[in-house]
Amino acid sequence: MQTILTAARLLTPAEVIDKPVIAIDDGAIVSIASRDGAEAPADRHVDFADCTLVPAFFDVHIHGSGGHDAMEATEPALNHIGGFLARRGVGAYFATTVTAPLDTLLRSLAGLAKRMSGPLEGARPVGIHLEGPFLSPHKRGCHVESQLLVPSVSLFDRLWQAAEGHIRLMTIAPELPGAEETIAHATRLGVRISLGHSNAQGDAARRGIAAGAISATHTFNAMRAFDHRDPGLLAEVLTNDRLFAEIICDGLHVDPAAVRLFRRAKGPDRAMLVTDAMAGTGMPDGNYRLGEMDVRVQNGRCVAGDANTLAGSTLTLDRAVRNYAEFTGATLIEAVGLATRNPARMTGLDAEIGSLAAGRSADIAVLSPKNEVLETFLRGRPCVSDAVTFNG
Repeated sequence: MQTILTAARLLTPAEVIDKPVIAIDDGAIVSIASRDGAEAPADRHVDFADCTLVPAFFDVHIHGSGGHDAMEATEPALNHIGGFLARRGVGAYFATTVTAPLDTLLRSLAGLAKRMSGPLEGARPVGIHLEGPFLSPHKRGCHVESQLLVPSVSLFDRLWQAAEGHIRLMTIAPELPGAEETIAHATRLGVRISLGHSNAQGDAARRGIAAGAISATHTFNAMRAFDHRDPGLLAEVLTNDRLFAEIICDGLHVDPAAVRLFRRAKGPDRAMLVTDAMAGTGMPDGNYRLGEMDVRVQNGRCVAGDANTLAGSTLTLDRAVRNYAEFTGATLIEAVGLATRNPARMTGLDAEIGSLAAGRSADIAVLSPKNEVLETFLRGRPCVSDAVTFNG
């Protein structure tokens, strides 16, 4: 018997469908239609009156949540992270690493590759985002300077082999020696390249893009500050219409006025919402780990070291969607696209992730009239509540 979901509206997010009827069978969407006042089919049926159905979110930059870090690379840790994310509307994510001693990083990559090949609960890690070690020491953020490495094809290949080809995204500073060759090599392997943690001037940024970079990591943060005579990487990110760009929309990493500037520059098709969330996300204030680093959460703000350097966030992607709409005046369909369609397009996974259509996996987030997550269906199964009532 099929499962039928109905609601007030559905965002694919290419279009809005009023009074949708979604038929689900064996974890996949069979059909999407509008009931237009007609009765839903007499199958297992749940109606989310006054709610909006959207594709489950996709976070390409997240280190952990719910007390666990992705670099633990164990089945319990990834199951815990996946369960936490599913309850916040996320269906897929990139397990994101941070700079660490090389042996530690290789071990984490190998562990992630092993776990990703098997069954996991909740949101799925569909790739690895390698954030570090190829970062600028001048814009390293909380990354440990002594553990940063000069990029090279041979070193990247060691990381690639440890990850068994699961690296789908890599952040790199394009001004570093060997960066262009490494970018070009990784691009040929299918890795998406994101420029970030960089002190690059404009010429170096453009050379990185010419070598294959297609995105920018947490725009504004850990980037050379804008100067009208030396605009640097940031100017290239904001003015190059071919580049995708991440933003952490928590009101702490980037002021709302800068978020509005970002929206005007990147528009609805190249902007992406990410969380950069760490283990303390969804947890009380206290001490946590980010990779090998000791970090603290104070009043919801994650910091490291005596200088209280920002070290990731405690943001969730559903909150980022609401914030983006609030800060910029964007419609819900636009804000949802930044957390679904755009990251899927940037990563080349848009045939599988980021929209709702017949034949796709039934990965659906249910948003309340206040755009809060009420339920998440992953592969057609509810993840938030055991109390979902099916009629029929």
